[in-house]
Amino acid sequence: MKKIWGIGLIAAALLLTVAYVAVSEDDDEEGSFLMMRDLRPDVAPVTNALYTKECGACHFAYPPGLLPADSWRRLMNNLSDHFGDNADLAPEAQKTIGDYLAAHAADRAGERRSLSIMRSLRGGTPPLRITEVPYIRRRHHELPSRMVKDNPKVMRLGNCPACHTRAKEGVYGEETVNIPGFGRWDD
Repeated sequence: MKKIWGIGLIAAALLLTVAYVAVSEDDDEEGSFLMMRDLRPDVAPVTNALYTKECGACHFAYPPGLLPADSWRRLMNNLSDHFGDNADLAPEAQKTIGDYLAAHAADRAGERRSLSIMRSLRGGTPPLRITEVPYIRRRHHELPSRMVKDNPKVMRLGNCPACHTRAKEGVYGEETVNIPGFGRWDD
């Protein structure tokens, strides 16, 4: 009897492992089959204090794994016209931050959402805006304007931490989405 029970436990563990891998690798169906998958970082969180201080002073310090290195290089090489603002930095700070972003970019990261982002970029010039990444656009296409653009607590798709409650930790799974004024999002 103990032998049968032990075989059953091993079979259950193998089944859960296979299911976990299948769900983790599926970037289009972000179901909550295993909640713990959605609670671990799916993009490496920001670890550079200078980047957080300089860039995070004006906007959310986006994890580098949300864009490829080429996008980060282009952004950092044109800080005098950073989406209409002058974000110039001292040369040393610009180099340090640029090197950090490029080294941890989506095309150099191993986290699953970074990999999904890279798969969605099919040649051509990589986007400068995270909200122009095909994968990110696809993940947010169902959100009506009233929840984002017309929502005074969100106002734009690039305001990640407004809805992704653990964005600063690199966790973007549906289990952590809470749209201000609307509550938890489940597609």
